[in-house]
Amino acid sequence: MYQAFIMNRNIVKLFFLLLTVNLSGCNNRKIALQFDTISKSTDINFWYEENENNEYLELLRSKYPIDSLIKNTQSDTEKVLNILNWVHRQWRHDGNNEPTSNDAISILDEAKTGKNFRCVEYGIVAAACLNAVGLKSRVLALKTKDAETAQSGAGHVVTEVFLNDLKKWVFIDGQHDAMPVLNGVPINAVEFQKAIVENFDQLEIKSSFIGKERYTNWIYPYLYYFDVNFDNREGTDDKQLIDGKRSLMLVPLGAKNPTVFQIRFPIDRTKYTHSLQDFYEPPSAVTDL
Repeated sequence: MYQAFIMNRNIVKLFFLLLTVNLSGCNNRKIALQFDTISKSTDINFWYEENENNEYLELLRSKYPIDSLIKNTQSDTEKVLNILNWVHRQWRHDGNNEPTSNDAISILDEAKTGKNFRCVEYGIVAAACLNAVGLKSRVLALKTKDAETAQSGAGHVVTEVFLNDLKKWVFIDGQHDAMPVLNGVPINAVEFQKAIVENFDQLEIKSSFIGKERYTNWIYPYLYYFDVNFDNREGTDDKQLIDGKRSLMLVPLGAKNPTVFQIRFPIDRTKYTHSLQDFYEPPSAVTDL
């Protein structure tokens, strides 16, 4: 009887040892993506909100307490975190519900009536609120490696904002009230992907909603393809195109350019680049209208 107990206990130990090795192997399969860090295209340009006499943003600020959120803040990071947390609390995530109109004011007005929305709407509202206080922002669409063949769940939408005092782009996720920070410095989406793989111990997720392990495990597959609009101005339908294309997708070196999303949605208004210089050009370097 005792021998049978010892044998069963050893079998259990072996099972958990194999499980640990297997999970360790899964973690080791996370790879930092590679991009072109040198090249710069002269054919790519972005338009960002100048926030000068913008009636739409003035209306947003009059209807919602955007200005009060940044009162007495000491840095751009503080401003972003306050606005991010406020946006996160305006509704509960509902991946199946869309607003009647996809602008920030309409979304917030509907949220006041009790409606809940997708990650897309968090990205739109966060970008508009940040643009309203003079922090140039853009909605960032993320896609998984298998975005072409997956039937669902292959995309997530967040926001990137340019911090003037740090002179860099920073990733924020309104759905999860999350900002990744590496060694005390907020980071962009590509830096985030790399930090998950190479500097996990030094990585921090500033969030009132979700923990570091849970969030990084969830977000990691989405950090593969990165897509932003060329024209990120607020309150206008007259959007600028480049070669008839609406957006720029950052594609890892060696990866294919996806031409369809989730089997049935064509990706046909997008230019592609491997260049971090193209994708993360500072707003001060762009050509204004």
